[in-house]
Amino acid sequence: MATVLLGIGSNLGDRQANIDRALEMLKAHEEIDLLAVSRVMETDPVGGPPQGNFLNAAAKIKTGLSPLDLLAQLKGVERRLGRTKGEPNAPRPMDLDILFYEDVVILEGRNLTIPHPRLASREFVLKPLAEIAPDWVHPRLKKTVRELYQAFQNQDAKVS
Repeated sequence: MATVLLGIGSNLGDRQANIDRALEMLKAHEEIDLLAVSRVMETDPVGGPPQGNFLNAAAKIKTGLSPLDLLAQLKGVERRLGRTKGEPNAPRPMDLDILFYEDVVILEGRNLTIPHPRLASREFVLKPLAEIAPDWVHPRLKKTVRELYQAFQNQDAKVS
């Protein structure tokens, strides 16, 4: 069984209900054990067309699924909650991302890059991750989630 960290987001419809339903669907899967879920936070959208704010969270799971099989399950949950294929960063009722899958690194995957390529530059990912997995080490950057979040906060403070 692999330990995996997921990013969760919603900015269409009843955002909290969408997150709750996605978590229930993940818990119902026989090869997914939900270990922890961060608090839900409201965040501004990053990139894409003008749109409403997101609710974001992170989850820690254990799974016997391979990275690609897990991705297929996550995409299925997104579709069941009303996500359609659209432009990148468009509004969506559900967004589920594999942030880390153990210490696996997949750089050239057609549909999947692990660790998530932009996680170190996104507060809406780092803040909930730091709540449930502060000591998780990024396999490429060799820094903990806590260190990545602190670096993000320090960088953001310099810009302000």
